[in-house]
Amino acid sequence: MSTQLDADAASIARISLHDPAHFHIQHSQTQHRLVLLQHWNIPTGSKLLELGCGQGDCTTVLATAVGEQGSVVAVDPADLDYGAPYTLGQAQSHISQSPLGQRITWIQQSPLTYLSSLPPPPPPSPSTASLSFDATILAHSLWYFSSPSLILSTFRAVKQHSKRLLLAEWSLVATHPAAQPHVLAALAQAALESRRPSSSESNVRTVLGPKRLTELAVAAGWELEREEYVSGGAEGGLLDGSWEVAACLDEEFEREVESVVEDERERAVVLAARDACELSLKGVEGGKGIRGVRSMDVWVASFV
Repeated sequence: MSTQLDADAASIARISLHDPAHFHIQHSQTQHRLVLLQHWNIPTGSKLLELGCGQGDCTTVLATAVGEQGSVVAVDPADLDYGAPYTLGQAQSHISQSPLGQRITWIQQSPLTYLSSLPPPPPPSPSTASLSFDATILAHSLWYFSSPSLILSTFRAVKQHSKRLLLAEWSLVATHPAAQPHVLAALAQAALESRRPSSSESNVRTVLGPKRLTELAVAAGWELEREEYVSGGAEGGLLDGSWEVAACLDEEFEREVESVVEDERERAVVLAARDACELSLKGVEGGKGIRGVRSMDVWVASFV
């Protein structure tokens, strides 16, 4: 991590609503989004659409990148009182009061609802000059979708309004052994989620790796321009891995499995994934357990 990147991350991170006693958490999240930005090549003055903006961790980085002449429309379907320790409403309002606020428009709608509200491009077919957005970004939001078919429909709708599609998602690849528990925790949570009668508010609702996401994008009419894998961060950096492992190994997870999964063989599959996650902690250096878990690698891609 370069000194300049670290300084930029610190400056941008202070714009987001955060607990000063735990500034390192916001700082590492912002650092990661700046790394993603280096792979996306977004020019200043761009008009961007961000789907699944959440509390704005990536939104502030995008708004910084586009400059005073650019803009970001940030869309998320969650209720404004969703989230902890700060809600989406609190976090987004705080950012709106910052110097970046005028560049950002927050939209509380599902991505498809918002996209369907946009005027269609002029006939007979859309040209890049007539499209509303220079790029659409989904950064760590694809696993929140309730199904692969919904992702496909969203990619198709984006194609009608955006010149580029920029994606970043957990890759299911653990280059560092200490990231393996994160991979297994994600698969265990997805195994439970797929057996619920309806989607929950889990962080992991639909797990798709780079191969399947690329297939969906291509089916929607996009062409892969570039893809790379970046590190999920060193120990003490991004804490997503340790958070997901803790959620997987919590007693509440096992109670949910017993409550939700009726078939004993399916229940055994979900619990086996959880057990594998727990056993993988033995491979974490120094016997640190969950505290030593790293986040898995991240897939970063651009489509045109």
